[in-house]
Amino acid sequence: MVLALSAQQLAAMSAHAERVYPEECCGLLVGKILLQNEEGESQKRLIETVPLDNEWTAEVFPEDTSTASAQPKRRRYSISPEDMLRTQRQAREQGLSIIGVYHSHPDHEAVPSECDRALAWPEYAYVIVSVRSGQAVDVKNWALDSTHQFQPEVMRISPSSARDRMPVSA
Repeated sequence: MVLALSAQQLAAMSAHAERVYPEECCGLLVGKILLQNEEGESQKRLIETVPLDNEWTAEVFPEDTSTASAQPKRRRYSISPEDMLRTQRQAREQGLSIIGVYHSHPDHEAVPSECDRALAWPEYAYVIVSVRSGQAVDVKNWALDSTHQFQPEVMRISPSSARDRMPVSA
């Protein structure tokens, strides 16, 4: 599958990551999953990025005994159930759905962690923005395979246009 997005959407995720550095940013990706587009490929078409607050606290997952739990928002993110439900409801009203999640890795590679993998959902795109010293330096997209392991997923980046902010029909 391919994640289709615009340069403007990619820039918005990177800007969000830079803004909250040195903590991890997080947000949702809203769009449509097209089983076959005009070119005959399956794709997740991003319509809107939804930046959210990182709600991670030690109370979110008290069983987390890793060293990352000492500085929770620098190494973990959490999206509140309220934000998830609100975004899901708004997306449905527009005939869209949540197609993925984005977050940042401050001063680390744009590669999923074991925590990212353990908490990931099938079908979603997982965009990770690597931020070093406050600057976004790399962005990669990942998806779970049938054995619940992350594999790279292609991003097809198109020039930005007004159409990016409008729902598209499948």
